[in-house]
Amino acid sequence: MVLDWVLIFFYGDNMKSEKKMPLASADNLAQLVGDIAQTDGDYTTQIPALTIYRRSAATDPMPCIYGLGLGITVQGGKRVTLGDEIFDYGPGQSLVTSVDLPVASYVTRADSAEPYLGVRLELDGRVIAQVAAEMAFAAPLKVATSRAMSVETLDGGLLDALIRLIRLLDEPHLIPLVVPLIQQEIIVRLLNGGHGQTLRHLVTVGAPGQQIAKVIAWLKQNFTADIPIDDLATRAHMSPSTFRQHFRAVAGMSPLQYLKHLRLQDARQLMLNEDLDASSAAIRVGYESASQFSREYTRLFGAPPLRDIKRLRESA
Repeated sequence: MVLDWVLIFFYGDNMKSEKKMPLASADNLAQLVGDIAQTDGDYTTQIPALTIYRRSAATDPMPCIYGLGLGITVQGGKRVTLGDEIFDYGPGQSLVTSVDLPVASYVTRADSAEPYLGVRLELDGRVIAQVAAEMAFAAPLKVATSRAMSVETLDGGLLDALIRLIRLLDEPHLIPLVVPLIQQEIIVRLLNGGHGQTLRHLVTVGAPGQQIAKVIAWLKQNFTADIPIDDLATRAHMSPSTFRQHFRAVAGMSPLQYLKHLRLQDARQLMLNEDLDASSAAIRVGYESASQFSREYTRLFGAPPLRDIKRLRESA
């Protein structure tokens, strides 16, 4: 059993010993992250799922897509907006997203003396499903469908696991063998903690949340096509009205708004990375009207396509 192996590997056969283990502090995590991120930027690591961030000043809202993963604010403050909802998380708090969500993300507290430090760990849906199937949960899911994003305080066990994960960067020869074990431990702790409801909706067979997650995964691969919303409801085995209700409950926005976000985000990357003009990018992502594309792009990113891309290149 995967779960048994993970727990025995880290704690031995006597699980009671876990309570006696001294847990590392938030200061330890801040020191580790600060040693890696000594200047502003995004730091990819030898652990592919792990990224570290540093900012020395507050930032403007940046529309982006948050995938399945765990975010930690180590120092400073961060805000994520999803539709009309605001998620703030500061030092010692964690944010989990269980499906791809179009959000606006920005640093709210940072300066040169105390920069923002953050950690992002991508999660594997297949591992979550496998581990959840082996766990016995004390309580059933509270609601039929819940938001695919949650903020919780970082508990000592999860903090300790994250510190051990980052420390493995100093032992690269151990990464292939040990990192998967710590990642599984982190998933166990997330499922067993405050984020459990958010993640369990993703993997509970037949639950509305899982059906919506499947539709979202399909949309991510097919968003350039002409997609009637009623067809998406059929794919989710729901009536159109029920589908819209559950989709908004999970994603924080309507299916049409979600589709627009996917198209506009992709168009932005095409213009930035492939040097396409706005009209060509609009056609590539499924827009038939260049003027409609420009209006919706400006509404999302705060500037027309040409000006926005110029601003991004200058800031880079």
